[in-house]
Amino acid sequence: MKYGLIGKTLKHSISPEIHRLFGTADYFLKELTVDEVAIYLDHGDFSGLNVTIPYKKTVIPFCTGLSQNALRCNSVNTLIRGEDGTLFGDNTDYDGFLYMAHQAGISFFGQKVVILGSGGAGETVAAAVKDAGAGEIVMVSRKATATRYTDTEKYLDADILVNCTPVGMYPHSGEAPLKLQAFSRLKGVLDLIYNPLKTRLLRDAAALCIPHANGLMMLVEQARRSEELFLRKKIPQERNAAVYAKAEALIRSKK
Repeated sequence: MKYGLIGKTLKHSISPEIHRLFGTADYFLKELTVDEVAIYLDHGDFSGLNVTIPYKKTVIPFCTGLSQNALRCNSVNTLIRGEDGTLFGDNTDYDGFLYMAHQAGISFFGQKVVILGSGGAGETVAAAVKDAGAGEIVMVSRKATATRYTDTEKYLDADILVNCTPVGMYPHSGEAPLKLQAFSRLKGVLDLIYNPLKTRLLRDAAALCIPHANGLMMLVEQARRSEELFLRKKIPQERNAAVYAKAEALIRSKK
């Protein structure tokens, strides 16, 4: 049984180490161009895959079945190959994000949630916060179909801010998608980036005494849920703390 991660650029991924801690000893990384995705899904040697940027939507047409989470999020980050060779798509990022927010003590119920980025990660977060009872959801993006960054009057009154863009990711750790000082009532900031552990956005949140969290706990929980699908067995959520500690130490050691 072979499991791994596909994406465009994976050299900084720590997913193999995390999945090994959960039970998959042979977890590989496979970088693919967009033209290679279809060929690999049809002929690649794997039993299950995780999917990351930018292919979480690309893989959907290759699935013969989708979970309710995948349908609601319009995004797939976990693929399971059946005995007949067909692919089933799921979305464990949904579970990972809600777990991350819960661990940070951040509630979405009745809150105005502003999401930066309207790609697969942004849509997943939007579905999750809607199900968690968010009062209003605003997606900010450079895409014409979303609220623009220049439309500040539509989002500077956010209660919760979630960064689903790669802005601030290593090696561009000094960058931030926007300045927090302009927000009037922020109660929480969540950044899906986990390398660095403290992005510029999170450092700014800390300076303003706003509760915040990086994306490492999300990565750990989505990996645990993916492993449950891969191995077809329950994995206690209590294992997350130890896996998180080792993953955090690994990231720090690579600096």
